[in-house]
Amino acid sequence: MHVQLSKHHGLENDFLVYNLAQGEPQAAWPDLARRWCNRATGIGADGLLLLGIGEGTNLTMRLYNADGSVAEMSGNGIRCLVQAAHHVLGNIMDTTYHVRTDAGMRTATVKSEWEDNTIQISVDMGFVTDLEEPHGWGALECDPMRPVMHVSLGNPHSVVGVGAGDVALVDLARLGGLVPHVNLEIIEPGPGSNAITMRVHERGAGITRACGTGACAAAAAAVQWGFVSEQSEQVVVHMDGGVARVHIANDGRATLIGPAQYIAAITVPV
Repeated sequence: MHVQLSKHHGLENDFLVYNLAQGEPQAAWPDLARRWCNRATGIGADGLLLLGIGEGTNLTMRLYNADGSVAEMSGNGIRCLVQAAHHVLGNIMDTTYHVRTDAGMRTATVKSEWEDNTIQISVDMGFVTDLEEPHGWGALECDPMRPVMHVSLGNPHSVVGVGAGDVALVDLARLGGLVPHVNLEIIEPGPGSNAITMRVHERGAGITRACGTGACAAAAAAVQWGFVSEQSEQVVVHMDGGVARVHIANDGRATLIGPAQYIAAITVPV
């Protein structure tokens, strides 16, 4: 049996999308995620997205990380999933999709026409809520004077603030490996009064080029810590894969704006 996948990326955080209209393969999804996402022996991606298309603009999303584990939510992943559905349905700019995820309902609005296989999408990411310190956090031995925030956007994040120029110096692979059950973001202020720079180690995928939920967590932390101007309408989040924009409302609700780019359609055996 052969099935078709589409590959997309959001700021170089890449995903394979499987349209469930093809039916469910006999192989288990965690096994297929590990096989297809392997960059040496498979296609290569940070995760596998299962797309369900319902009536109107109702969608479902389930995300398997590259290691086969399930992630409740992904800000870059949901944009890639919406781009795949938008292509299948042939809808137009300003279409709003209602996406049921393992973290609850999310809405995503297509904000641009296709250009070089890319569209801009704005996602209502829900509320940034506080979490308790994750198990094993003390192993990182963070300087007690460093700002730290533990929050959820449907999935767990720990954000650590460092000085200007220090994000690139952090041994992110080692630190992320000490708390593999959370997403770890290291952030610094700038460039600019409304911007931060972030690197991320993601649960189930390791170091990635960008993280949408992580950008929202980092933006919320930056606002609270004064890393950005209080007058900033949006926080510009610079990541290795590019720039996302995040609005944090007074009630803690986050909106993520960024691109999704279509790469290719791939036929694979199962």
